[in-house]
Amino acid sequence: MSLFTKKGDDGTTGTFGCNQRMSKSSVTAEALGSLDETNSYLGFAKLLSKDSGFKVPNDRDFSDVISEVQQNLFIIQAETAGADKKITDDKVKKIEDIINEIEKELPPITTFFISGGTELSSTFDFSRTMARRAERRVVDAHENKAPEISEFTLAYLNRLSSLLYAMARLSNHLSGITEEPPNYE
Repeated sequence: MSLFTKKGDDGTTGTFGCNQRMSKSSVTAEALGSLDETNSYLGFAKLLSKDSGFKVPNDRDFSDVISEVQQNLFIIQAETAGADKKITDDKVKKIEDIINEIEKELPPITTFFISGGTELSSTFDFSRTMARRAERRVVDAHENKAPEISEFTLAYLNRLSSLLYAMARLSNHLSGITEEPPNYE
């Protein structure tokens, strides 16, 4: 089997398990591409997380949390492609619990913060922006009924950027880095 099929040479693509073709510029293809980009970049964050040895407050390695997120993003990609896969309410609650535990460890948010601090926190910040873009693309596909996206999937995507922001902040905190607010000058 070859890594290329030539089927997309006409500007169309297919989804796993589906014989229908769609334009590579369709809202669904855009959503799938943004989810894939997010998932791929999270692989880099996971790698750096393994090297850090950092844990979220419930004693799970950062890399384990990211690995679980990546698995969930595959469920979201499958749903977005039209498969009978869905994120459950339990998965939304689990991500909320992790965010809440991280927040207990951090100073309260009183301002925006400039990304940077450490390489790991920067990867989480960049992943957060990619997750927000993926969320916008999935919402666009949902609004255009291409296909219907569950309420729990939409909630999960909304929480994902919050989780990544919390992990960026925690990375800086565990590294002894003080967050830098913008000065607006």
